[in-house]
Amino acid sequence: MGAHRGDLLLKRVIAGLLPGDDPITHVASLPAREAVTAPWPAWTPPELVAALRGCGVEAPWAHQARAAELAHSGRGVVLATGTASGKSLGYQLPVITALLSDPKATALYLSPTKALGADQLRAVRELDLPDLRAASYDGDTPMAERDWVRAHGRWVFTNPDMLHRGVLPAHGRWAQFFRNLRYVVVDECHSYKGLFGSHVALLLRRLRRVAEKYRSSPVFVLASATVSDPAASASRLSGVDCVAVADDASPRGARTVALWEPPLTELTGENGAPIRRSAGAEAARVLADLVIEGAATLAFVRSRRGAELTALGARRILSEVDPELESRVAAYRSGYLPEERRALEAALTSGELLGVASTSALELGVDIAGLDAVVVAGYPGTLASFWQQAGRAGRSGEGSLVVFIARDDPLDTYLVHHPSAILRRPIEATVTDPGNPYVLAPQLACAAAEIPLTPDCLPAFGPTAAEVLDGLVADGVLRRRPSGWYWTARDRPHADVDIRGSGGEQIALVEADSGRMLGTVGGGSACATVHPGAVYLHQGASYVVDELDLDACLAMVHAESPEWSTSPREDIDIAVHTVLTTRTLPSGGTVSFGDVAVTSQVTGYLRRLPSGEVIDQIPLDLPAHTLHTRAVWYTLPEAALTRANILPALVPGALHAAEHAAIGLLPLFATCDRWDVGGVSTAWHPDTGQATVFVHDGAPGGAGFAERGHEALREWLSATLAAISACECPAGCPSCVQSPKCGNGNEPLDKAGAITVLQTVLADL
Repeated sequence: MGAHRGDLLLKRVIAGLLPGDDPITHVASLPAREAVTAPWPAWTPPELVAALRGCGVEAPWAHQARAAELAHSGRGVVLATGTASGKSLGYQLPVITALLSDPKATALYLSPTKALGADQLRAVRELDLPDLRAASYDGDTPMAERDWVRAHGRWVFTNPDMLHRGVLPAHGRWAQFFRNLRYVVVDECHSYKGLFGSHVALLLRRLRRVAEKYRSSPVFVLASATVSDPAASASRLSGVDCVAVADDASPRGARTVALWEPPLTELTGENGAPIRRSAGAEAARVLADLVIEGAATLAFVRSRRGAELTALGARRILSEVDPELESRVAAYRSGYLPEERRALEAALTSGELLGVASTSALELGVDIAGLDAVVVAGYPGTLASFWQQAGRAGRSGEGSLVVFIARDDPLDTYLVHHPSAILRRPIEATVTDPGNPYVLAPQLACAAAEIPLTPDCLPAFGPTAAEVLDGLVADGVLRRRPSGWYWTARDRPHADVDIRGSGGEQIALVEADSGRMLGTVGGGSACATVHPGAVYLHQGASYVVDELDLDACLAMVHAESPEWSTSPREDIDIAVHTVLTTRTLPSGGTVSFGDVAVTSQVTGYLRRLPSGEVIDQIPLDLPAHTLHTRAVWYTLPEAALTRANILPALVPGALHAAEHAAIGLLPLFATCDRWDVGGVSTAWHPDTGQATVFVHDGAPGGAGFAERGHEALREWLSATLAAISACECPAGCPSCVQSPKCGNGNEPLDKAGAITVLQTVLADL
C-alpha cells in the first residue's frame, strides 16, 4: 500500500491538467525501508525507558543507540541521518540519563530556529520526568522567566543568537550552569554554512572557553541531515573531534518523486523570450489539488513573497471548488511576529491546516508528522536542503509524493532534464571558513570581552588568530598586556556583531496609520526590498512602502493592492584588491581568485504588470554599499574575442549572459544558492586590462563559495555551457541566461555570444 498513496496522488494531480500540458520530465519510485532496532543501552534509567515507551517508542533504532553509546562514553558525535529518522532520541538518551543520574548536571541545546527549539522542548516535557527543568531561553522568553532559567534551568533550549548576545557575555550569572555542563547538543548542524556557519563555529569555541573557565568539559552531540563527510564538517564546526553515525536504520515509506517543468505560456518577456508559468503558480495549483484530495501537504517556496503568493493562489482555487477548504491553507515564513508563528505552528500540529506554503523557515522548524506530500517550488540551493524538505513527506511510514517544480532558472531547468543530478549525485559538504578575518576579528573581540585571551587559547581559533589580534590592537579595539589581550571599553561588542550576516540591523516594517509592526527585513536587503514605492506582501495582504529610514531602521508602509509589482534597478562596480592565485591561459587570458570590493547602489525601480510589461522606471536616491569579499574571475584578451568572431558591440551581452548562467549553476559545485553569490561582467576592466567575468561571494570576507567555484572551474563552466546550449529558446530566457536578481533588468544579453565565450575559456582550460 505504501507506494500506492504517492502514485495515486500524482495521478490525481496530473488529471487536473489542461490537454496538451505535460509538465512531468521524470518520475522515480524510491523504495520503502525496513527499520532496524537495537536494545536499550544498559545504562538507560528504567524511568526514562518507561517514559519513552509511554510515548510509543518500544526500542531505539540502531543509529540512535549507536550515537547514544558514543556520547555516553564521552565521545563527540554527529548523527547524520535523514529527515524523520529520530535523531532527537540519539541525544535525549545520554542527556536525560545524565540529568537523572546527577541532580546538579546541566545541558545546553542549540537550534538554528526558535520554532525547532520550541518543538524539541515540547517533546522533552511530554516525557513528564521529574526535575529535568527543561526550559527555553530565547528572544521570546519573557524577562521575568529569564532569571528563573539562569538560576534553576538544567536543560536550556536556545539558539546561537541568544548564546552570542545573552548567555556568553553574562557567563558570570550562569556560573552554576556552566560549572555542571555535561552536554552541548547542536541540532540541524548542516544549516550552519557560509558566513553564519563560520560565526557559529567560532561561537562554539567561545562556549568551550567559558565552560573551561568553570572547569567543565561538555560532550558535543551534533545532529545533521545527510551530508558529505559529516565527521569532518562537524569537527570543523564544533572544534572537537567528532565520530559520524550515518547509517539510517529508521523505517521509511515508499516515495514517488516527480520532476515537473511548468509549461510555456503565450506571453513573452525580454528579447521576446517565451515565459513559463511560474513555479509559485504551479505550486499553488498542485497544493490546491492535493488539499482537495485530503492530503496533508507542505509546499516549500523560495522567497517570503513567493510563499505568500502561493498560499493566496491555492486559497483562490479552493474558494471556487470548496469554500470550506480555503481556510485550511496558510503561509508560514520568517519575519512573522512570535504570536503569529505560534498560532500557525499549533494549527499545523493539530491538523487544522491541511496545506502550508512555507519558506525554508519550516525546513528546520516544527516536527510535523504524517505529511502525505511535499511540493518543492524551486531548487533550495543544495541537495542537503532538497532531501531535508522532501523528507517531510511520508513521515508516518505511508507512501508519499514529492513534486519538484522547476523555476524558470538555469539550474532548475538543468536538474529537471538531468534527473541523476538530483537522484544520484552525492550530498554536498558544508562550507565554512572560521578563518575569514571579517568573522574572526569580531568573534575574537567578543571572546576577549568574555575572558581575556591568552596565547594558550589561540590555537582553537585557527592559525591566523594572532595576526587578526595584532590588527585589533592596532585599531584600539583590544589592549595587549603581558598576560594576554583585553577588552577595555565599557560596552561589550556583542550587540554590534551580526552572526547571521544579514547585513546590518533588522529593518522594522510599521503600518503608518495604525503604528502596528508587521515584521522585519534584513538591513542588507532593505534598499532592494523595502525602498520607497516597493510593493511588499505580508500574510496575504499587500502594502506599499512610503518611507525607508535606514538610520532609524524603519520602513513605513500603507495597505494597498496595486496592479503592478516592483523590481529594483542597481548599479554595481567591482575592484580587485588582492590576487591570491592566478594562472595565465594559452590565449593570454587568466583565471584568478582573490579579494575584491563590490560597490552597489539601488538607483531606481521598475513597475511591471502581471504580463511582465514594464509600466515605467522610477529613480531613487539611496546610499551606495561596499562589500569586501572574495571572487573568482576569468579574462579574455581582445585577440581571443576577435578569433571567436564576437564583435565588440556584442561583447558586453555575451559576458553578461555567461555570468548569469554561471551564477545559476554554481550551486551544483558549492553549498550555496544563487542568492549567496553575485557577479559582475565588463568588456574591459581597469584592474585586469581585459574583458572580465567575476563571480563573488555575497558575504563580507567571503564564505567559501567562489573558492569552490575556482577549484571546480572546468566542471562548473562545462555544466554552464551544457545548460545554455540545451535550452530551446532562440535568444535567451530565464531557463538559461536571464536572472531574477539582475540589477540591470537583464540587459544586454547575448545567448549565442555566451556559448562562444564559454567554449573559448574551456578550450583554454
